Amino acid sequence: MEITLYGLQVYWWLLVSIIGALFVFMTFVQGGQTLLYTLAQNEEERDLLVNSLGRKWELTFTALVMFGGALFAAFPLFYAVSFGGAYYVWMAILFCFIIQAVAYEYRKKPDNVYGARFYETLLYINGTLGIFLIGVALATLFSGGNFTVNEYNFSRWTQESYGLEALLNPFNLAFGFMLVFLARVQGALYFYNSLANKAIEERVVSVVRKNFIIFLVLFLYVVITVLLQDGYVYDASTKVVTVVEYKFVHIFLNSIVSLLVFYWVLLPSFLVYTWQCLNLQKRQFSLREQVLYLQLHFYFLF
Repeated sequence: MEITLYGLQVYWWLLVSIIGALFVFMTFVQGGQTLLYTLAQNEEERDLLVNSLGRKWELTFTALVMFGGALFAAFPLFYAVSFGGAYYVWMAILFCFIIQAVAYEYRKKPDNVYGARFYETLLYINGTLGIFLIGVALATLFSGGNFTVNEYNFSRWTQESYGLEALLNPFNLAFGFMLVFLARVQGALYFYNSLANKAIEERVVSVVRKNFIIFLVLFLYVVITVLLQDGYVYDASTKVVTVVEYKFVHIFLNSIVSLLVFYWVLLPSFLVYTWQCLNLQKRQFSLREQVLYLQLHFYFLF
């Protein structure tokens, strides 16, 4: 069977999508780091939370590196332009993940000069600022960036802010905060499933409900904005780019596969995930089964 360029693009895009979904799922680590002083009331409980996350902290960074590597291997021009268009944002993201590794390594070292609170602050920065900036960088794929690309694929900034103006776009901000609150929900669910501590378990119920409501509002805003924004169509024969209104809506409605996946997988999963997060204390089956059920539907949703 002959492999076409289109077939390779579809294959690589599916691979990138799976890795991206895996990364979003793994952000429960960062979300859990932001809840150290919300769920824990003393040093012993904080140690319990950090020790639970400490066995899995590298998963998110590994998934992020795989995501970037897959994009570079599959779509090098897209990688160069899009990542170059948010260069300073991505450098800040890497810094946030570097301090995460340092925090886990030195938080409880003997003769710690800075104290455990300092490294817990670094974990909080990684869980909030790191995930927020990733959301902003990904949002620029929809909202665009103020740079141009010449015939040699070299990008040049059109503003002196060098991409930091992305932080002034409401859509980018909403996308970033959406990922932050989603990570907090996932982190709380992880603690709910992995720890046998009644006090923390009771606090998790309230945390999940509050953070999920905020995530839901931001998620609906992002989805509606994407569906209603204009898109671009490139004609390879004339090399002309034209603007098309509601491009993403047209793509969605014209694809039978997308409609089937939406009605039979995404929509039911989203509704079940929403109901379960808002009614977490109403256990219809065992605790472990319930949380795994939520995580399974969340994975299919994204």
